[in-house]
Amino acid sequence: MDQTTSQHSEYIPMVSRISVALADASCAMLQNLSVGGGALTYFFTRWRGLDPGLAGLVWILFGIWNAVNDPLFGFISDRTKSKLGRRIPYIRFGAPLYALAFVMFWLVFPGTQNSQTGMFIQLLISLFIFDSLYTAIATSIYVMPYEMAISNKARSGIFIWKIIFTVFPMAVPLILLPIIQPGPGQDAGGFQWTMIGFAVGMGLIILFSTYFYQEKQFQRGQEQFPFFKSLKECFSNRSFIIFEIISFTVIYVQTGLMQGVLYYFDEIDVPAIPLYAALAVGIIAGILLFIRQREIWGIRLSTRIMSLVFSFGCFTILFLGKSLLPTMVGFFCFGIGFAGGMYLIPLMNGDVVDMDEHRTGLRREGMYAGVNSFITKPAISLAQAVFLWFLYLFGYDQSLAKGMQSAQAETGILFGWTLIPGILLFICFIGLKWYPLAGPAWDNIKKTLAEDHIKKESEYISSLTKIN
Repeated sequence: MDQTTSQHSEYIPMVSRISVALADASCAMLQNLSVGGGALTYFFTRWRGLDPGLAGLVWILFGIWNAVNDPLFGFISDRTKSKLGRRIPYIRFGAPLYALAFVMFWLVFPGTQNSQTGMFIQLLISLFIFDSLYTAIATSIYVMPYEMAISNKARSGIFIWKIIFTVFPMAVPLILLPIIQPGPGQDAGGFQWTMIGFAVGMGLIILFSTYFYQEKQFQRGQEQFPFFKSLKECFSNRSFIIFEIISFTVIYVQTGLMQGVLYYFDEIDVPAIPLYAALAVGIIAGILLFIRQREIWGIRLSTRIMSLVFSFGCFTILFLGKSLLPTMVGFFCFGIGFAGGMYLIPLMNGDVVDMDEHRTGLRREGMYAGVNSFITKPAISLAQAVFLWFLYLFGYDQSLAKGMQSAQAETGILFGWTLIPGILLFICFIGLKWYPLAGPAWDNIKKTLAEDHIKKESEYISSLTKIN
């Protein structure tokens, strides 16, 4: 990998940036078409007829599994020793299995169609398998920019491409699912074949992407802490604790908003095209704003602004979401929030890992990603379950055709969709005031780390040359 000797001129080749971004987007596409986008819950409850209470229980049990597998995989990943690196083997060899697990969601296995128990077991087991593979692949892709570069300038180049390609896993579920998602009694054949096609295409992209980027070599030879010491060191990092507030919130909000939009367009008589247009304009405006202002405002202030705007959008739709113009304003704010979440949160996470290296002398991206998932991935389950509970409280009738819910149920959709996200985002706006990784002292630490990486990489390569 062609990199120069200063963190300010550190360079990642274009093909590497694009390949990582494509792999990330493809992995996210399958996640958002199923778990993150709400289609899985909708498919099992609305089309197959699984009781919403049982579906909610699945998400709670699934959340418990997440508490185990993510930190464990992060620990294993950091300690992996392979000629391909610490992360790439999981991405390359896990991709075909990940695609197959996605297909399992949409198959109706014999004996399950009219059985609440059968559907419950299928949903639970499929989620466990899919999420285990998602953890291995997505976590490895997520930390790859931190394996490839140390400066926010170089990492930013990767994340810009990630944002560009992430538009697709965000937009495709939002636009496509309301069109192809089968309602009660409708034929699901076209929907199921579409999902299988996505599985094959995304799996191939993830697999072949691994031939166009690589990790720094010196990190492969580092001896890591034992598991519990490694876990303790994460929570000894004060910046990580504050980071988790916004990280949890972004995952919860993105899941909740993508889940709720399916029900919103089913029942609220507001045209979708102007709202999607406002969302797209907001995403573009947010990307341009934060890329332009990041170095001026810094990560901390930029993220606080993003949180406040995002929260305002949620409360606007909560109270005025049955009218077109206020809802367009809300969707525009959603766009800015989604853009900020995609661009700023990974940069903040990289800084947290860099601070850990400054404290411990080790690169532990995998452990941090695992613990981050341990805290944030339950937000996916919680967002799904809370939304379903709001529907239940407001009298939503899942047996009715689209557009036939009561006015009270429509209000329940708005509350379940935006109330909790709006509150969480405002809490983040306040809490990030105490995020410590900002200012000249932190800039100097980053510069020193960049110089150390160059030295360690050179020494490691020299040692390999001597052995050979």
